[in-house]
Amino acid sequence: MKLKVLLPTEVLLDRNVRQVIAEAENGSFCLLPRQVDFVAGLAPGILAFVDATTGEEEFLAVDEGVLVKAGAEVLVSTRHAVIGPDLGELRAAIEAHFNALDERERQTRSAVVRLEADFIRRFVEMEKNYRG
Repeated sequence: MKLKVLLPTEVLLDRNVRQVIAEAENGSFCLLPRQVDFVAGLAPGILAFVDATTGEEEFLAVDEGVLVKAGAEVLVSTRHAVIGPDLGELRAAIEAHFNALDERERQTRSAVVRLEADFIRRFVEMEKNYRG
């Protein structure tokens, strides 16, 4: 099967795999190449897959998303995902990824506060000029 993990800005993973294990709201499931087509809403958690070339199991931490199996292709669409060769390294990668997201969120909030303050200041000045 071909596993593709799609983020809003990039294709995170495009790999041939033997199986995919994922978690939906109602529990975990395993996909194999000759199973019927399948659609599931993913819960935040771990998605595991076995690489078809090496036979190694690898892991992805995924945010909520959608998984679609159509023929020999498995597409996963999610806002955030982090890949790691084993669960220990994945944990470190997740922490680094979310720390970076937190910092970007703080910067964005700061920019929004500055824009709001500037808007209010200009509105007050415009009101004074109109009345004065």
